[in-house]
Amino acid sequence: MILGMSTPAFTMLHVVLSLVGILAGFVVVANMLGSKTVNGWTAIFLGATILTSATGFLFPTDKVLPSHIVGVVSLAVLAIAVVAFYGSHLARSWRWIYAVAAVISLYLNVFVLVAQGFLKVGFLKALAPTGSEPAFIIAQLIVLVIFVVLGLKAVRSFHPESSPAALRPA
Repeated sequence: MILGMSTPAFTMLHVVLSLVGILAGFVVVANMLGSKTVNGWTAIFLGATILTSATGFLFPTDKVLPSHIVGVVSLAVLAIAVVAFYGSHLARSWRWIYAVAAVISLYLNVFVLVAQGFLKVGFLKALAPTGSEPAFIIAQLIVLVIFVVLGLKAVRSFHPESSPAALRPA
């Protein structure tokens, strides 16, 4: 039992939060590329991603796992994103800090999604049974390159202060 739920029910909640965070994160980043903020989607993205990282610590284990390290890094980056968006309202350098933090947060969620895919999906597990085979490494490198490109584009194009329409709540 975790938070009064069976482990499978809690796992499903954790997975759903993660998928909601990923979906909302892609909406947020896509809008950043158009120099727009989407307040509702941003709240869903940040909230679901924070809850995903936090709930990951509640699974029973007797040692620190790589997922815990990713969770700590994710929560630290998400704290920066929250301060940049809600505390500093994207003013001055907080704009690019938020863009970087949001993209890194989404990347970490997708990184874990890919890792879980290789652990749980039969044909992927067959390609990389230990998670250190070339198929896993190549998949993660492709994801990393995609997010580096997205991050660079987001930093360059995300200037919501120059577009009054971009600041309207969505």
